[in-house]
Amino acid sequence: MQLTTNDKQFGFWTLRRSGVPNIAIANKLGISRQAVSRALILMDEKIGSTMSEMAQSNQIAIEKINPERGVLIGRSIPFKTAAIIFVSEKHGVQVWYEHDGDCGSCQRYTGCIELLWDYAQELGIRLENTADPTKMAEELFEKVKAMI
Repeated sequence: MQLTTNDKQFGFWTLRRSGVPNIAIANKLGISRQAVSRALILMDEKIGSTMSEMAQSNQIAIEKINPERGVLIGRSIPFKTAAIIFVSEKHGVQVWYEHDGDCGSCQRYTGCIELLWDYAQELGIRLENTADPTKMAEELFEKVKAMI
């Protein structure tokens, strides 16, 4: 299932995830609270299905899933390590495996920092470790796990 991050329902979902109540979303957009609720139920189903399909295709055993937050916690069967699937407004659906990388020599260093920083901001999480993507990921995902 393709998750479209630029549709209206996804916009409702991101507002709710950032703490905006349904009634405030409805008032802001001039629609009924029931319309917002129905859209959010559908969006939760889409996000849950998308993350479950991503877990299946990446051979990740699901431990916890929270469609309202857009987070799936699991364990990679082939890599024998913790894995997290998350939905980012800016980066779409992402899979992150727990690992100790050599971040200083990696070509994706800047991209990983940007991804983690953006995701933390979307969730309103403040990060202390911001120079090493591995440390950032450990801190971020511990805080995310505590949220769900």
